[in-house]
Amino acid sequence: MRRLIESTYVTLDGVISSAAQWSRPYQDEQYHQYAGDLLSDTDALLLGRQAYEELAASATDLNALGKGCASRLDGLPKHVVSRTLKHATWNGTVIAGDVAAEVAGLKEQPGRDILKLGTGKIDRVLLADKLVDEYFLWVFPVIAGRGSRLLDGADTAHLTLRGTTRLNSGVVLLTYAPT
Repeated sequence: MRRLIESTYVTLDGVISSAAQWSRPYQDEQYHQYAGDLLSDTDALLLGRQAYEELAASATDLNALGKGCASRLDGLPKHVVSRTLKHATWNGTVIAGDVAAEVAGLKEQPGRDILKLGTGKIDRVLLADKLVDEYFLWVFPVIAGRGSRLLDGADTAHLTLRGTTRLNSGVVLLTYAPT
């Protein structure tokens, strides 16, 4: 059975929106090494529509910068949860129906980890149905002041800390698993 790993950028005050505006100064060589390692154990991505569109738009920037994971991102199948998107390009498939059932089905397929990038409305479903096997939080030393908050509106869930890593840039990587 494949694992579903949630990877999310978050500020010290819990903001997840507009990550491109506040995360870039901290994306050094060490950051890219950790991101590449996380991606190397993955053979599929799960994304909400907004995360998919933002990632697709930045993919050309990643290629221009020569980042090693850009070609890896290009080749991975992308499962996009959306009620409004009718079809996806960039090796994407739209999940428009029962999200919990579709994701559970993906987890049953043979393969390596499924990496979910970004946090949004679908996380309430994934959390409620206990479909996420690991939360990988990138905590950036930034106070955003306003914006969408991490898992805002989700029911209470208890997690177990699996690991912490401090990057030289001040970003702290926290790994949690459901209890």
